[in-house]
Amino acid sequence: MRTIVAALLAAVLACTTGVAAHAQAGWPNRPLKFVTSFAPGASPDIVCRIVADRLSRGNLGQQVVVENRPGASNVIAAQAVARAPADGYTYFFATAAAMVTNSLTFKTLAYDPVKDFTPVALIGKSTFMVLVNPNVPAKSLAELVALEKAKPGSLSFASDGPRNLSGMLGAWLNRIAGMKMVQVAYANIPQGVQDTIANRTQIVILSMTAAAPLVHGGQLRPLAVSTAERVPGYDAVPPVADTFPGFDFSGWFGIVAPADTPRDIVGRMSREIDAALQNSAVHQKLADGGLAIEHGATPEKFGAFLDAERSRWTRLVHDIGIEPE
Repeated sequence: MRTIVAALLAAVLACTTGVAAHAQAGWPNRPLKFVTSFAPGASPDIVCRIVADRLSRGNLGQQVVVENRPGASNVIAAQAVARAPADGYTYFFATAAAMVTNSLTFKTLAYDPVKDFTPVALIGKSTFMVLVNPNVPAKSLAELVALEKAKPGSLSFASDGPRNLSGMLGAWLNRIAGMKMVQVAYANIPQGVQDTIANRTQIVILSMTAAAPLVHGGQLRPLAVSTAERVPGYDAVPPVADTFPGFDFSGWFGIVAPADTPRDIVGRMSREIDAALQNSAVHQKLADGGLAIEHGATPEKFGAFLDAERSRWTRLVHDIGIEPE
């Protein structure tokens, strides 16, 4: 009897495994979805659409559609993907805020950045730029600091929230420079950009991807970049570190899938993303936006990168003085 039962169980297991393998072998057989936690026109949305467009014309043979689910400091989008079927058709176009800093700045989250997701690929690292309305009389970061200190609290900066990267960068600048810039948080950062162009706020902190067209169009004046080195193509814009040594601040974009997404699908998707990033047109578009592209970022390498980022940001959030809420 034991032999018969064992044989039946083996047959069922073999059948089930064969069905699963066959299902994965047919992947993808319908459109895939990238969910971003930002509104259309924001930097993550721009990068997401560039990558999704190239993937749609690549070897996947399926369209990759972008779904914008902004709000609640990335929680709405992250939670939606965390609860999606782990079938390889839904992905989160993630940022450092969603995957790392939210767990440090919120007491409770509706998702677990570690347990609810599987790393797929790191897209690239993003430099931020400090920009001012052209009517602001400061032509450098040092002059901006002097202007603010002459009349503390007279200058305001637009951000996507105090617990998102631009807000934390502004808070760090306030701390190290002894300024009291007023942070104006926007649920929709493109509105903050428009308010800065209209001089309702005087300063805005944006990723290079979103800042580039505003700089080239003369709508905003760049004062500094957030990384320790100058950014190719923007060599005239000095790093914050030139004024405040040791300052080095960057964000990043990456793709994660719901936990338990089959490893072979994750691996295939990672390779397709890497191929998309190596496309010359895609590479140029992202580089023009100040994105340092990461080639060959396997799921394993991206997972190790996330671990390192959690350690780095734990120290940084402590230095800024943000308490979880």
